[in-house]
Amino acid sequence: MEVKTLKDIDLSQNPVIAQMSLNNHEQILFCNDNATGLKAIIAIHNTVLGPSLGGTRMWNYNNEMEALNDVLRLSRGMTYKSSVAGLNLGGGKAVIIGDAKKIKNEALLRRFGKFVDSLGGKYITAEDVAMTSRDMEIIKMETDHVSGLPENMGGSGDPSPVTAYGVYVSMKASAKEVWGSDSLHSKKVLVQGIGHVGEVLVSHLTKEGAKVYINDINEERLASLAAKYNAEVVKADKMFDLDIDIYAPCALGATVNDDTLSKLKCKIICGAANNQLANEKVHGEAVGKAGILYAPDFVVNAGGIINVFYELEGYNRERAMSHAEKIYDTTFNIIQVAKKEGIPTYVAANRIAEQRIESIARINAVL
Repeated sequence: MEVKTLKDIDLSQNPVIAQMSLNNHEQILFCNDNATGLKAIIAIHNTVLGPSLGGTRMWNYNNEMEALNDVLRLSRGMTYKSSVAGLNLGGGKAVIIGDAKKIKNEALLRRFGKFVDSLGGKYITAEDVAMTSRDMEIIKMETDHVSGLPENMGGSGDPSPVTAYGVYVSMKASAKEVWGSDSLHSKKVLVQGIGHVGEVLVSHLTKEGAKVYINDINEERLASLAAKYNAEVVKADKMFDLDIDIYAPCALGATVNDDTLSKLKCKIICGAANNQLANEKVHGEAVGKAGILYAPDFVVNAGGIINVFYELEGYNRERAMSHAEKIYDTTFNIIQVAKKEGIPTYVAANRIAEQRIESIARINAVL
């Protein structure tokens, strides 16, 4: 199933419902509280496989429609991510509109927790951009439908190590297809975005002997990590001039676009960021034509959702890491399906996700 676009549907009548119908979202909850300043949107895409689980992102969006578009796209990605990873979870996501540095506080988070609770378990939240495990602890004061809790509360704590490990093994699987070996020794890798996941990924890469270039908006952190891992800092306006083997986007999405594809000199795109393709259909096909292997982002970065899934049934880090290691096989298998059928890798990944959802839906219908 291709992602539909706004051209496929008339938004002049009931534009919000029309937006939902683009990719068959089940439910949207708009949250407003004047007392705390909370403005949030919770989107539930699909619950065939189980309750929807996805992080809450806090971002200073330019307008509400931008926030709506983001939460709809992200929640759909969570459905596919959980399906391909073999988890019994559906896809959901939440966004809180505003600058976290200015408006995030206990009252706002607890009010958001009440909105999550009102969905009765249909949506389980977790941390995402500008949110922390401490924030999840506060949200839990108002709802049990929260994951990504601190370890001292029986949670999994920081999911970054599991997410980064999944990216690392997916990168190795991609390398096996391109170069016939999954070794990353001496490979030149650009990691864009050195947050928690990006740093752990850099650690894995440098331990294997890769030549790592790093970029981030936080220049102070860049300098520190460059020294720690012997990585080379590259400025944003020079990133896509590099002659590299692998591009690993680990910040916000849409960095694979018309402009960057005209400059990118790499054989593999494999990173932790969500929605790396600015336009899934256009750029999902363009990367292949450019001779670049694209490892679908929702396959690559599934370690985070795998990690919190195991938190729901009593956390065990070894089980989570063992499951994340299977991302290697999943990535390699998707590449083989794409090659055999002559389709882009993102289409192969989507099909595998949809086939599992459809098969379980049939079973549920029988029951």
